[in-house]
Amino acid sequence: MNSPAADRARIGIVGLGNMGFPMASRLVDAGFEVHGYDRDEASSTRAAVAGVLIADSAEAVAASADVIVLLLPNSDVVDAVAAQLAAAAGRVASVIVDMSSSAPMRTQALAARLAEAGIVLVDAPVSGGVRGAEAGTLTIMVGGSVEQIDSLAPIFDVLGSRVVRVGNVGAGHAVKALNNLLSATHLLATNEAVVVAARFGIDPELLLSAVNTSSGRSASSERKLPDFVLTGAFNSGFAAALMEKDVRIAASLADELGVATPVAHSVLESWHELGSELEAGADHTEIIRPLEERAEVTIRSMAFDGERRSA
Repeated sequence: MNSPAADRARIGIVGLGNMGFPMASRLVDAGFEVHGYDRDEASSTRAAVAGVLIADSAEAVAASADVIVLLLPNSDVVDAVAAQLAAAAGRVASVIVDMSSSAPMRTQALAARLAEAGIVLVDAPVSGGVRGAEAGTLTIMVGGSVEQIDSLAPIFDVLGSRVVRVGNVGAGHAVKALNNLLSATHLLATNEAVVVAARFGIDPELLLSAVNTSSGRSASSERKLPDFVLTGAFNSGFAAALMEKDVRIAASLADELGVATPVAHSVLESWHELGSELEAGADHTEIIRPLEERAEVTIRSMAFDGERRSA
């Protein structure tokens, strides 16, 4: 890969939101020169305070950085920004790392277009949420050649505790979508189980205590419900709309490949239906709220009413 060694590279980050900001901050703290751009002025200001050199456009980032990291909402935005970067006058950057959650087939098509402009595209979406981004403990699922990934290792090592090469370009986005399909399925099923238990009179903490030493446990039962639902915090940092988007990417990928996935499509339908009843920007852990309303129970009041049931 024709780029300076990543441990000396100037890094550009386009997208300084919930994930982009802590990732940019970690890179600054690790001694990298980081240039950033975000359309949101507040996000740019916060990043500037953390030491990010703010550019006035994505094109300006391309002129200042050797490696560009994209943290953007969807493939439409990624495609548009990548086209701007490829066409930027005086462009320096020759490597784009898409750490967004994008559609795998579109990632492959974008990689082919960028290659014609002399730009390498690596897809490297992450799992671990805002907490993982802040702590540098993200799992990074990378699609690209071994050589490309090795060249980017000094950057990835600052951002995550586990870097997994899952295949060639596009594979990272496929694995991320499929991971979140599983995550969305676990959370939905666990929420339904907890709501049923509540209607039966079982303390939700006692249910989870039993499940978490049994075969039904998952990240939802072990972390999401105890940390974000039972506490009423609902602040995981990952929106319900983004979870639905990722489930849709996974289901669409299956359709494109001609693979029947009735469970995935059922989960997508449920997330769309329940998510439409949430407020805009709601955290994905709030997906339990419509289930509580329909069952006429409130999990948090049972967990903290001081009257533990001994079911």
